[in-house]
Amino acid sequence: MNRWLVNSIVKSPNFNERKLPISMVVLHYTGMKSAAEALERMCDPEAEVSAHYMIDEAGAVTSLVPEEKRAWHAGRSYWRGVTDVNSASIGIELVNPGHEWGYRPFPEAQMEALLPLLADIVKRNHIPRGNVVGHSDIAPARKQDPGEFFDWARLGDLGLALKIPLAKMNLFYDNPGAFYLALERFGYDISDGRAAVTAFQRRWRPELIDGQIDGEIGAILLELLLEQGSGRAR
Repeated sequence: MNRWLVNSIVKSPNFNERKLPISMVVLHYTGMKSAAEALERMCDPEAEVSAHYMIDEAGAVTSLVPEEKRAWHAGRSYWRGVTDVNSASIGIELVNPGHEWGYRPFPEAQMEALLPLLADIVKRNHIPRGNVVGHSDIAPARKQDPGEFFDWARLGDLGLALKIPLAKMNLFYDNPGAFYLALERFGYDISDGRAAVTAFQRRWRPELIDGQIDGEIGAILLELLLEQGSGRAR
């Protein structure tokens, strides 16, 4: 942790030892009415929830769990073969009431605090761009965060996450099963197919989230797989 990126340290008791090396970052929203409420919950031993960092809407960064420890932010999740995502990831919570309490865009001050923190984490841990993910990517049947208002395109433009591909054409897979297999190959858990499609749309085409497979998301997925196959989607 570079302390110049952190405004305060509030030690959460909710962590244990990692079983895997750090290979990903998971972005969340807190989904609670206030930053104070979220901070209190992540420091409550009975809640058994935490993250490594929390960033409030004014851009203040709080460190909660040392990066070398396993914070409890991902829950039951999966990404690219990893089932113990907590052990393999650093979790960053962005203060936002979420879909339950009045979901809203993430303020510029919050994003400006996230970008250098994320850049520092990715660089120090050699994290591939394809492993900078949202909670909904790793737990599509359970989670929606950080949601459709999060500016993934900005992260992609800065090289901090994969760029969102342009759909150069409509591409319809032979059947839904073929799309699901392609989605699994890219990294998603497809045990709930509709939820996986919805999560993919929320991340890669947030303008229309309906859980339906269509030619546009088919083309986006193909572009991502082509980049992955060529090694560019690391």
